[in-house]
Order: sequence, then C-alpha cells, then structure tokens
Amino acid sequence: MHTPFETIGILGKPSDPSIATTLAVLYGYLKQHYAVIIARDSIGYIDDKSAVSCASEQLGQRCDLVIAVGGDGTFLSAVRVTADYNVPVIGINLGRLGFLVDISPSELPDKLHRMLQGHYVEEKRSLLQAKVIRDKQIIHEETAVNEVAIHRWVTPSMIEIVTKIDNVFLNSQRSDGLIVSTPTGSTAYSLSAGGPILHPSLNALVLVPLNPHTLSNRPIVIDDSAEIEISFCQTKQINALVTCDHIEIPDVLISDKILIKKYPKPIRILHPEGHDFYQILRTKLNWSGGYPTH
Repeated sequence: MHTPFETIGILGKPSDPSIATTLAVLYGYLKQHYAVIIARDSIGYIDDKSAVSCASEQLGQRCDLVIAVGGDGTFLSAVRVTADYNVPVIGINLGRLGFLVDISPSELPDKLHRMLQGHYVEEKRSLLQAKVIRDKQIIHEETAVNEVAIHRWVTPSMIEIVTKIDNVFLNSQRSDGLIVSTPTGSTAYSLSAGGPILHPSLNALVLVPLNPHTLSNRPIVIDDSAEIEISFCQTKQINALVTCDHIEIPDVLISDKILIKKYPKPIRILHPEGHDFYQILRTKLNWSGGYPTH
C-alpha cells in the first residue's frame, strides 16, 4: 500500500478503559501495514505482547505520524509532543465536543485508510509560549495550543492585571483573570468567557478578560506576531495561577511577569477530505443547519 507514512504512534486518553475497544481496532489495522509505537500509558489496553511502546514524550522523535484517541484534551497532549519534530497528528474522537478530532470510531478503518494513503487536508496552527519571569530569571516555561490563562488563586478578591502589547501599555483591569487565546483556542475556554470565534487560518490572538470589574472591558483581537506582557499591580501579596491548556503553573507572585508570544514552530493537523470548519461549528454549537433555498 502506497503511503507517506512508515511509523505511526498511538496516544490514547490515559486511565480511560473506554478507549480499549477503539485502540484494539486501530492497532489491529495499523500493524498490518506500518510500524506502530504506542504511548506507554496506553499499552495496557493492547493484547499483544510484541507491541512496541515508549513514553508519550518520545513519540514525536520516533514516528512520522501520531494518532490521538480520545477527545480534544488528548489531542492537545499529542500535538504538544510532536510540534518540535514537524510530525502531524490525526484525531479519533471519543469525547463529547471535539473541535479538533475528526474521525469517529464507527468510521474506522475506512476513513483513516484513505487519509493514510495521502487523501487528507493539512492545517498548520500556531502555539503559544508562556514564560514566567521572577527577578529577571525564567522560572517556568510552557507551551499551549488553546490558551494561556491567568487566574486569581486561593483568594476571593479580584486581581489587578496590567497588560502591554509589544511593550506598549494596553490597559489595567480588575478581574478574575485574563485569557490569551489562539484561533484554535477561540472555541474552547475563550468562547465560554464571551470571546469571539476566530477562523483557524487567521494570524491573530484574542485577549479575553474573566469577569472584569468594568463592564466596558471587552475582548480584543491582535496580530499574533505581538509579544504580550502581563504583570500585577497589587500592593498586597496574593498568588495567581497560570494555566497553559490543562497544565497548571501555580504560585505565581504579584512581583512576577508573564511573557506570552507565538511559539516558533506550528503544529500540523491532518483532516479527512472535505473538512469544513463551518460545518463543525454548526454541529458542535448546535447552530441552525438548514441551508437557505431562496
């Protein structure tokens, strides 16, 4: 079988027995045609003593393609470990919503078979890189596919956030926090907080305040080449929490600064032929699906 891929990695949702049937079907199909490597925390669901596994962090180094089995959270984990290696990711959807994962288990292996023969649509999407700076030193660095969010943490009080864009003052705000989202993340946490939906092809970021004290404080869309600097102007010490997708950076102090900018390497997502972003929006957000006849 002609294929652009030789070694394929599988990353499943950890500690979720419901993925076992889908993983077995997927693995059974792939091993007939490809070298297959399974993330170590999913190997227990495969009834094959000869199956090869590795740490999920090594999949990008060892594979030409990674298939994520789960929901959008599993997909986010997969693209984080492949971005530095220019390895594309396909998503099989076992979750509830799924803006990023395209293939349902009932479509295996037929739809996947066509994609692996080269019949797919490829997208490149940007990540964010967040750095927490303390006393002029980087104390933590993390990437995010969807968003970087700054939250008040273990306090009933709002936090006071100062935002600069390319070292130019934007505003100061009292709120529960701030979301900095990619177009990919605009249908995630940002959407729940009242942010706009951005088409994935846009070179843009959106800043969305969380429950701002001033109701005129609205989301703003900026170019994704900008560097965003977040600092705090409290006089009393309270801790903040920074999250990069589902990864938490706790114990951020009011004296710290958070620098956020686009990560230099994009992620690669493969979709089935006929992929339609607007159709996904209609389906996932339960918008009216009827096409006008007049």
